[in-house]
Amino acid sequence: MSLSPAFLDELRTRTLLSALVAKTVKLQRKGREFAACCPFHNEKTPSFYVNDEKGFYHCFGCGAHGDAIRWMTDQRGLPFIDAVKELAQAAGMELPAPDAREAARAERARSLHDVMAAAAAWFEEQYNGLPGAAARAYVEKRGITDATRKTFALGYAPDSKTGLRRALEKFGDRMLIEAGLLIEVEGKEPYDRFRDRLMIPIRDPRGRVIAFGGRIIGQGEPKYLNSPDTPLFDKGRTLYNLDRAAPAARKSGRMIVVEGYLDVIALAQAGIDEAVAPLGTALTEFQIERLWRQVDAPLLCFDGDSAGQKAAFRAATRALPGLAPGRSLAFLTLPAGQDPDDLVRSGGAQAFESLAASPEPLVDRLWNHELAAEPLATPEQRAGLRKRLNELVSGIADNDVRQQYQAEFRERFDTRFLQRPAFQRGPRPPFRPGANWQPPRPLSAEAKGVGSSGIDRRLLKGVVAGLLRYPDLLARHAEALHGLQASDPAIARLLDAMVDLALDEQALDTERLRTILRSSEFDALARDLLRADRLRFSFTKQDADPERAKTDLAEVIQAMVEQPEIEAALQSATERFMRTLDEEDRLEQQRLRELRDENARRLANLMQDDEGA
Repeated sequence: MSLSPAFLDELRTRTLLSALVAKTVKLQRKGREFAACCPFHNEKTPSFYVNDEKGFYHCFGCGAHGDAIRWMTDQRGLPFIDAVKELAQAAGMELPAPDAREAARAERARSLHDVMAAAAAWFEEQYNGLPGAAARAYVEKRGITDATRKTFALGYAPDSKTGLRRALEKFGDRMLIEAGLLIEVEGKEPYDRFRDRLMIPIRDPRGRVIAFGGRIIGQGEPKYLNSPDTPLFDKGRTLYNLDRAAPAARKSGRMIVVEGYLDVIALAQAGIDEAVAPLGTALTEFQIERLWRQVDAPLLCFDGDSAGQKAAFRAATRALPGLAPGRSLAFLTLPAGQDPDDLVRSGGAQAFESLAASPEPLVDRLWNHELAAEPLATPEQRAGLRKRLNELVSGIADNDVRQQYQAEFRERFDTRFLQRPAFQRGPRPPFRPGANWQPPRPLSAEAKGVGSSGIDRRLLKGVVAGLLRYPDLLARHAEALHGLQASDPAIARLLDAMVDLALDEQALDTERLRTILRSSEFDALARDLLRADRLRFSFTKQDADPERAKTDLAEVIQAMVEQPEIEAALQSATERFMRTLDEEDRLEQQRLRELRDENARRLANLMQDDEGA
């Protein structure tokens, strides 16, 4: 019976690995994983871990590793097909009926694997013979030892259009063309794709050769030539050296992504085996997803030149939709003019490890890139920065992570351009009220609603009404006001128009603002907001003390801006505590809850109802 990769992937997805393992092994939760004494060897201290998110188990003692199917075959001793049948029955899945076409495709793939293995062997033979003298000289010049060359099975394709075709003629031209080894041109004889190149085998996760990368030895273009996509090889889904790097990554806890084959080989020769590389293209979403199956935060190490940094930023933006709690990227920027190969050849593994000790988090990479993208001397340019950051954040699918990025970028923006932090995790400085301040009354249900369900519409109306009375505050709080998430589209448009007017006119007073609004679509809304409303503040009353009103209005604006950030941090802390039950997480949750209630009380203290309570 032939089982498609899609069916097996679905079977693994539907099987909760920890529940399967727990049937015969006593598991204990450790953070996001489960731990136990390994069932494959005798031990007293647990070194066996099960990770449901990644769908595999691993023992750091004996190296046992696998998924749900491997557990059934290795621990239960079942044949592969029996293991699949038992798991499928438990998952409510029906085994696919035998498919003659699928069986034919599988047989074809097996034949192509034979072709690629034969080609790799022939290329190695040419490397070691008379034709490979120039290739050997090039490898020696690059500082690659013979042991490393053998590990990666480097070979040589002679400068001949028919050398490989003749050597592998038993497979036939059609098979060699399908494997990407010959080029077919209408009306002409097929000829060898790779000529006068150092040949680098590309393997699948099982270690089988599926393609080649060829580095030109003499003069010519392109410098690197890859196999085309074939039934075995999908360039956008394959990572070079993953078959060797994955086991190394399980031991080191990290996965390093570099730009090219020879960078991977140089790092491996220096003792850093957990490196992979994309295949001549920018890192794709599929490759990033494959990296995340290995580690939570792959380390991207691209060249320090402009092209390398652009590639790093492209990878950063492509990763955004897939971000999740505990799943990110980190970055290393190499010294100008150096790649990983140069670095380890001149300074050894220690030179690389010194850089790797302090990688740049993804959030920093995004922020620094956008900060340097354009000048930021004018309000319009700074508004452009905010817009670019918001566009980046909008691509994050996970709601919690998206809120964290929004809060982080808002805090950085406000700290840099408004000279005050919008929200800090430490204790808030004590609020020092003016002379007319009154002690806070008990927190009302209405105020609690303000603190927990976003910006209340009546509260927003009150603030805009206050700004209509005191428009000189608009420019002062322009950036904060732009960041408000207004639930009423009409009020949001009016607020944006008022802020734009304040930025255009240096001295905007109430009379001038009302005159402009009378000739606009906002006249009726502005008049309505200036009328008495059930929810009142000092700044919405005609007879209020101007200084007191302005102080209250500024306080409310600040509280409104901080409110969603506190809520996002509280939600994250609550979810983290529910996962870990850690005392520090509980204390953080409690502190944020108190901070949220304090923020609501600040608003409640400034609220006044019709009776002037």
